[in-house]
Amino acid sequence: MQEEMELKSGSAVGSGPAGSGNNAHQSVALHQKQQLERYLNFFSSVAFSTCLLATWESAGGSLLSGLYNGGPAAIVYGIILSTLGNLAIACSLAELASLHPTAGAQYHWSYFLAPRGRRFISFFQGWTTVFSWSALVCIAPYFIGTQIQGMVVLAYPDYELVRWRGTLLMWAVAIIPIIINIFARRVLGAIEVAAGIMHVVFLPVTIAVLVILAPRNPDSFVWDTFVGGLSGWKDSGVSFSVGLLGVITPLAGVDGVIHMAEEIKNAKVVVPRSMIYGTLINGTLACCYLIAILYCMGDYTEALTSPTGYPIITIAYQATGSKAATFVLMALGMLPGWIALFNGLASVTRLTWAFARDNGLPFSEFFAVVDPTYKIPLRALLLTASCIFLLSFIQIGSTAAFNAILSLSTLGLYISYLIPLVLLVLKRFTAPQDIPQGTFSLGKFGLPMNLLAILFATYFVIFLPFPAAVPVTAENMNYAGPVLGFVMLFACGDWVVRGRHKWQGPTMRHIARNE
Repeated sequence: MQEEMELKSGSAVGSGPAGSGNNAHQSVALHQKQQLERYLNFFSSVAFSTCLLATWESAGGSLLSGLYNGGPAAIVYGIILSTLGNLAIACSLAELASLHPTAGAQYHWSYFLAPRGRRFISFFQGWTTVFSWSALVCIAPYFIGTQIQGMVVLAYPDYELVRWRGTLLMWAVAIIPIIINIFARRVLGAIEVAAGIMHVVFLPVTIAVLVILAPRNPDSFVWDTFVGGLSGWKDSGVSFSVGLLGVITPLAGVDGVIHMAEEIKNAKVVVPRSMIYGTLINGTLACCYLIAILYCMGDYTEALTSPTGYPIITIAYQATGSKAATFVLMALGMLPGWIALFNGLASVTRLTWAFARDNGLPFSEFFAVVDPTYKIPLRALLLTASCIFLLSFIQIGSTAAFNAILSLSTLGLYISYLIPLVLLVLKRFTAPQDIPQGTFSLGKFGLPMNLLAILFATYFVIFLPFPAAVPVTAENMNYAGPVLGFVMLFACGDWVVRGRHKWQGPTMRHIARNE
């Protein structure tokens, strides 16, 4: 057994790389020395996973994408496709999570699965995952802040939408979740359960109001209507695929609960189940919500050109005919979505902390400290919060650029899923005997499920960087591809300058299998 080493800051303890052979998993179970308190149980973990995605709430906010490209057909069939694809990804990642549940997740798995070049692959994976999650936690403040502005427009038609006001609202939305994560982390479990109940209960209430008050569209409108040509894409397949952004993004983040693994009791059993249940619950709720919205929406053009910036606000107002009722319906979706930010901050903080603990970030020793008073990676949390505030400035310059950041988070996350899944499939073909059995196993369905997950993730990755409209201009350009390319180049540059000297892979200690 290797001798334990402690970083100068005292923030991270490990034994160095746990082994570089292909049978590293087979000989020992591997994970970091426990530094965080385990306080989350099964129900709070399932609620965490369910609320973190906040799928039906964010699907309402991103409805414009599907209405603009593909119409009702892209939305209703797209959410079914997205649910099946993300469920395949969740099941495949759950196998790896049952073997090694850790806050670092994907970059740990990539390190042990890679046949060669494991140090660079895991380092590159870590940078991609951390950046993608940092961008992902901007979605809730952006949606909620700008939806508040949209409701002000509905109440006061003369109100002028000014971008810097939206940025200030984003900050206001983010402050309380940051404070709760710092000073009241132990109430997160209770908040997650309460939010999980709201997430499930508020949906039928919303649907019931719409069904009772709104006139119904015919079945053909919901299931057979394809809208093409609005965006300039002439190929219906491309238009459909581009329109999927609005139903793919709400289900991105199936790995969120994994990053809380070191604070979950019996993580090897609880984390895989939470991932799968959370994805299944969210996909089902989102399907019900979007189908109800399509049946109950009024004038298509009016919704698409809503002065509020959000078709869902106009659709709710068309259905109820009351501004007060519209505000209540919007609040039913915004509140669980806001509480999801509590979970998102906690998840990305643990991921950032884990990457710093393994010397993946510049100034890693500083960011890897677990605060002795608050029992959380406080510096990593503040770094994540800083990213939210900094990225919010992009909205002032260009809404299109900020939307690209949102699609970038989804694009980066699916790439972070692809890397370990491709390596896992290669391992299944080249050395299946080196893949141990965890508490969750797909058995003989493992390889087909992995291939299906890779197929879905690849399809999503191809079309996520596409611009929403053609011809492409500086204003409607989707900057997700170029920005992600810059992040990848930065990761490679950091590897050359610092990473190859500092990064030795995830720092581990050897423990017995039954520990």
